[in-house]
Amino acid sequence: MTAHDAEDKLRRIVEESRSIAFFGGAGTSTESGIPDFRSASGLYSQGDEFGHPPETILSRSFFLKRPAEFYRYYFAKMIYPEAKPNAAHLKLAEWERQGRMTGVVTQNIDGLHQQAGSRSVVELHGSVRRNRCMSCGAVYGLDYMLGQREGIPACERCRGIVKPDVVLYEEPLNADDWQRAARYLSEADTLIVGGTSLTVHPAAGLVRAFQGKRFVIINMSPTPYDGSADLVIRAPIGKTLERL
Repeated sequence: MTAHDAEDKLRRIVEESRSIAFFGGAGTSTESGIPDFRSASGLYSQGDEFGHPPETILSRSFFLKRPAEFYRYYFAKMIYPEAKPNAAHLKLAEWERQGRMTGVVTQNIDGLHQQAGSRSVVELHGSVRRNRCMSCGAVYGLDYMLGQREGIPACERCRGIVKPDVVLYEEPLNADDWQRAARYLSEADTLIVGGTSLTVHPAAGLVRAFQGKRFVIINMSPTPYDGSADLVIRAPIGKTLERL
């Protein structure tokens, strides 16, 4: 199937759909200038300039033992305040306004889906835009954290450490978010998976909640679910959805 034929088929699938669920990962935001994790140019392939691999630094045990080193990496590699929604984010928000979406489920922590206008969004791994004091529970936005990026962010009320509301390695996913994500997929007649290798668990297992008619994967590299999909497109998701 040519690229043109694949896009025509995707266009027909979208036109026939009444309830689309989207499940996305880091590749959804690469066209906004945010690097992914596992590609050749991703964070996990970059030089070890911080003395530890990213999987170690982004763990709860490392955060608790060495918060200064955690935040040095976090502010350098995990926050992109200037990033803007790309064509993929905007198209999904457009479909929601048209009443075509059950919801968006994302593994990203950048908040770009909401910035694009999507309202029904589950952020499985949290968001850099929400932060909470570990001592008193006070809540802070991203601007507050950026104002303290030279050290360990401290609560202005009690001086406790302010932790990003992101799911670190060794931490469980939020049960309510998981249930809502599963509902979005189970209520959809079409599932579009975009920008994810579907290898990060338990999040990737959510695909099994989908029982609808049409299953589409748009990703630059193969996934374990390619054989189950009705359509697989190897192309950037923003450029693909922009042409619909």
